[in-house]
Amino acid sequence: MSNRINPQIDESWKTALEDEFNKPYFQELKSFLVAEKSKYTVYPPGSRIFAAFDVTPFDSVKVVILGQDPYHGAGQAHGLCFSVPKGIQKPPSLLNICKELNTDLGIPIASHGNLEKWAKQGVLLLNATLTVRANMAGSHQNRGWETFTNAAIEKLSEQKSGLIFILWGAYAQAKEQIIDTSKHHILKAPHPSPLSVHRGFFGCKHFSKTNELLVKQGKTPIDWNFE
Repeated sequence: MSNRINPQIDESWKTALEDEFNKPYFQELKSFLVAEKSKYTVYPPGSRIFAAFDVTPFDSVKVVILGQDPYHGAGQAHGLCFSVPKGIQKPPSLLNICKELNTDLGIPIASHGNLEKWAKQGVLLLNATLTVRANMAGSHQNRGWETFTNAAIEKLSEQKSGLIFILWGAYAQAKEQIIDTSKHHILKAPHPSPLSVHRGFFGCKHFSKTNELLVKQGKTPIDWNFE
């Protein structure tokens, strides 16, 4: 079996992250995942692990929303942070995101929770950890994924300018230290989970603020209505 990794990922990202795929930590991560899958159910499905990178090519990234962990319930995770496939009930954090969208931009609350329409417009929906064991939140943290996704954030920070990084909650906000804030924009608010949403997520207006920053740069604003 070859040690080279051939993930289902857009070519522009494959080029940007080529070195990471061949580093020892990634080989160890791959071995860990093979062992996990032999004993447990792992989410998301293998073909969707790198979906954030596949749906939003490196060259088209305009906005980055950072999540922590994939959803760990059956059928929820599909490789885009905060998003669930159509037909799956919206988790509480996503419902709160929809409520803020409604307050900020008047967008009606969608009938589904699939954010792929955002991703196709250049919104990278990136979890720090890309896999999880079923029904065990955080079970694949500190196995190498964070090193990989930090490398992706650093590549974006180095090679692009004027990106808008949306950091909800303390975990995402800790990533600010690897972003060049002299040439990128940072929007911060509490996490949209029911535990912290009333501490300033509601009313943060990150969706309208993002579009204002994009328009100032002469870029096309995001159509946040994902219905």
